[in-house]
Amino acid sequence: MGIPTIPVRSISAAMCATVLLAICCSMLPAQTIPAAKAPRGVLYSSAGSELTRYEIDAVNAALIKKESITLPAAVQYAWPHPLHKYLYVTWSNGGAAAMPPGATSAPRGDRHGASVFRIEANGALTAIGNPVALPARPIHNSVDANGTHLLVAYNQPSNFTIHRINPDGTIGAVVPQTAKIDAGIYAHQIRADASGKTLILVTRGNAASKTRPEDRGALKVFRYTDGVVSNEVSVAPNGGENFQPRHIDFHPSQPWVYVSLERQSKVQLYKLANGALSPTPLFTKDSIANLQRKTERQDASTLHVHPNGNILYQGNRSAAPDGKGNTRDGGGENSIAVYSLEAKTGEPTRIQNIDTHGGEPRTFALDPAGRILVAGNQTPMQTSSGIVPASMAVYRVKPDGKLEYVRKYDVDTSKGPQFWTGIVELP
Repeated sequence: MGIPTIPVRSISAAMCATVLLAICCSMLPAQTIPAAKAPRGVLYSSAGSELTRYEIDAVNAALIKKESITLPAAVQYAWPHPLHKYLYVTWSNGGAAAMPPGATSAPRGDRHGASVFRIEANGALTAIGNPVALPARPIHNSVDANGTHLLVAYNQPSNFTIHRINPDGTIGAVVPQTAKIDAGIYAHQIRADASGKTLILVTRGNAASKTRPEDRGALKVFRYTDGVVSNEVSVAPNGGENFQPRHIDFHPSQPWVYVSLERQSKVQLYKLANGALSPTPLFTKDSIANLQRKTERQDASTLHVHPNGNILYQGNRSAAPDGKGNTRDGGGENSIAVYSLEAKTGEPTRIQNIDTHGGEPRTFALDPAGRILVAGNQTPMQTSSGIVPASMAVYRVKPDGKLEYVRKYDVDTSKGPQFWTGIVELP
């Protein structure tokens, strides 16, 4: 089909140019999607038991604060249903998220649970069903790819539970497990892969101290069928020594699993094939820019693969308690590391480390179209030039995947630290 013939003499030159531009734009490839048609996201951020909604202006890399809701206790983590209809939020009055300002130790807690909210068209949250009690402090939760089960991980004691999700989105009964489970030491994350056949429990272990040896970490890999796990295999290079995995993320189209090593400040790549994870990493890379500046208080946090599968992002944290209930600069990096991913092998190559303009970026998120990234700096941090507030730092994602800092929004943490931030695609 050619471009139609237009009697140019009957219209002005300006009108002719306008008509030709419109025709040419209409003939662009189908994959060219106007910005207005890109999937929309909404950001949620917690401070203690308060969860606040922010509208996202991706064009201007801006956030617009909206209403807040209050959970029964401090928010630990949240995860959306794959249909974007519901948000599952876990909470507890124990752990670091429940520490009041000025406290020097985290409470053990005695109230732990999960709540579910319907996500309205504008991202507002409406509670549905009743909160469900959990046996211990939940450190992470997610939903399987079919949206049929809620997965919850606990760090002390290390364990997990799997709950059915009812047709109306509410949380149903716990699924009994038939096999004895080795849940490792200090679970930190639980994820099921896109096939719905493999479940991975990330068990971090603990670093050695003056009074005890290292608790070794591992990736516990299970067969997963309708909420029931079996055939656990422990992946722990070098027997788990000096191996403290914190979080994983799956590549959107390749059989690759990226692992963030907390105390080692590294990222690793494993291959996942037929439900089996490679016993050793295919690649291991440093997450910080200057290894000479790596301090005792330098830790990696979470990581996320860009929706296009070409870029990986990972958080780096450097902060330490001052013994008086405050947080001080740890002397290292508070940054987001950016990696390009080789198309055939998945090998990550670090191309940028960008400052988060705050302390302890525990969580960060990309909008659904991968246009902006928001990093959540967890707590106020004492530096040589004064106290830097907890905040959300906003970046544009450039065409090559690198980040461009735009602005930050300070967060009031008088009710508790900003323990979780996340961006959810709107229904």
